[in-house]
Amino acid sequence: MGWGAWLREQVYPRSGFKRSIRYVVYRMRRLPDQPHRVARGVFAGSLIGFLPLPGLQFIAAWGAARLARGNVLAALLATFNTNPVTTPFFAVLAMTLGHWIMGIEAPLNAKYIGHAFGEAGHDLWFNFMAIFGPEKTQWDGLIQFWHEIYVPYFIGALGPGLILSLAAYYITIPLVEAYQKARAATAHERAERRRKMRAKLAEAAAKLKLRGEKGEDSDDDSLGSP
Repeated sequence: MGWGAWLREQVYPRSGFKRSIRYVVYRMRRLPDQPHRVARGVFAGSLIGFLPLPGLQFIAAWGAARLARGNVLAALLATFNTNPVTTPFFAVLAMTLGHWIMGIEAPLNAKYIGHAFGEAGHDLWFNFMAIFGPEKTQWDGLIQFWHEIYVPYFIGALGPGLILSLAAYYITIPLVEAYQKARAATAHERAERRRKMRAKLAEAAAKLKLRGEKGEDSDDDSLGSP
């Protein structure tokens, strides 16, 4: 697979996001835990998934699940609630809401956001190189990015993230309960079929043994007859 195909697969997999979502839901339902604990894990992981925590989502989801006393694996799976297609739309919504809450007046367009990322990246690289040279570190771009992009994004994502994660929590409980009941009923039916099969086999073995004993008795009679 070439680099172009690999990048395309990361942005939009050939199997589609629908299949990935089905797999996550499937894994979620099969977790061997109480439904409310699975739901707590889903809530914690879903909320973390909406927040701008690049590279730290799994660690944060693990910690949030432990604090909420939820299922950790459910929390890790729930962080996949965002993807490269939906994240940009949610990010713009979150930053718009965050700017409104914080009273920041800035044009939330591609040029402004791209410029902020560019300045922050320039400062990061410049400060890294300053470690090995006489230049002094500079933080203007990073400070602007922090105050006008990251913090508004984080604050603006909390409200919608909480609402969507609460919805996921209340949806998860009946789903897991229904699946566990169906799974238990299926396991009971299988156990009952195995029990009946063992009973039939035992009965058949007993009949064969009885026929064998009768056959031996008849052979003894024939040998002892005059």
